[in-house]
Amino acid sequence: MFENLKRMAMQKLAEKMISNKLNEAATSEAATEGSGALMSLIQSKLGAGGLDEVKDLFSSEGQSMEQNGIFQNAQAKMQEILQAKGMNAEEAQAEASNTVPDMISGLREKFESKEEADKEWDFSQLTNLAGGLAGGNAADLLNKAKNLF
Repeated sequence: MFENLKRMAMQKLAEKMISNKLNEAATSEAATEGSGALMSLIQSKLGAGGLDEVKDLFSSEGQSMEQNGIFQNAQAKMQEILQAKGMNAEEAQAEASNTVPDMISGLREKFESKEEADKEWDFSQLTNLAGGLAGGNAADLLNKAKNLF
């Protein structure tokens, strides 16, 4: 599940950032790092028992995406990543504000899809992952986290 989330997030970021001011290599690195940051945020929430916040992020039935703490942290992290790749603060903020909502919306569409091809995008898998992440000691948690990526 995490591998699919990460791959889809990276694809959405790369598509949206294609025309930014960074070169192709920096854009690719930023998309990879941004999707990894999102996965780390999700993983951390699941490990801390924040399954509802993760589900809320990927469901249009809850609070707005912009009010979700994971979304806010992902957007801030994306801005940091873009600045580290060479964008100034204003450009990085605009790019993060432009790309992160589309990335999350793309993932949300997969979770809400009724298409047969999207059946693997199921909240029950997040529930299983949350139970596995929250149910062990610290060493087990770190090993499980390593295996997710």
